[in-house]
Parts: sequence; C-alpha cells; structure tokens
Amino acid sequence: MDDLYRELIIDRYKNPLYRGALEPHDISFEDDNPLCGDHIRIDLRLGADGRVSEARFDGHGCAISQASADLLVEAVIGKTLDEIKSISKDDLMDMLGLQLGPVRMKCALLSLKVLKAGVYGLGEATDDLVE
Repeated sequence: MDDLYRELIIDRYKNPLYRGALEPHDISFEDDNPLCGDHIRIDLRLGADGRVSEARFDGHGCAISQASADLLVEAVIGKTLDEIKSISKDDLMDMLGLQLGPVRMKCALLSLKVLKAGVYGLGEATDDLVE
C-alpha cells in the first residue's frame, strides 16, 4: 500500500493540481523550513458564504513538502475557516498515507503550518499550530 501512496506523492510533486498564485486573494501566508530549504506560500479566496472558493500554493522544496501542500490546498476548498482551523497533523498524514520520521514530518507539516498561520491571521507561523 505504501507504494501506491509514494506514487501519489511523486505525481503530485511533478504534476501539482493547485500550484500558482491567486490575485486577488483574501488570505495569503508563506514560510519556510530553514533546516532543509522548503518554502511554501498558500493563497485563499473566500466566497460570499465564508467558504474557501479557490486555493493555490506556490514554493519549492522536496517532493513531500510540495505534494503535501497540493493535497492540503485541494482539501480546504469548500471549507469554512473554522473547519480549516480544526485540520490536524493526523488529518494531513492520512492524506499523505505514509509514516514519516521526524525530519520528513517537518517537510510534510510545513503547508499546514502556513495554512493555519494565514487563517489565524498571525504574523509568523509556529510549530504549535500543527499539533
């Protein structure tokens, strides 16, 4: 089963569905993982109903960081900000479908950290946003 998920990660890395920028956007935040150089920006556009109507990510980094951003951005379309705030680290790991060690976990969780910092309107992202 891990092979299927590995293929998904490689495919989302090479052929992301949600890469790009949204102009105008309602929420935008970016951050990086200084240990490995991964960088992610996430832009959200909200509809009149308060739900995410469009979402995009951009950045660079390893396959896990980029695939996780693409999967996460796809998952938040149609959700309210309160629903996004409740997305957990375990939810994102389920999307990826892999068990990761601590170093690779930081790569996978960068997009969730960026997303939540933007949704909460924080000036900087902190690791406690993804617990």
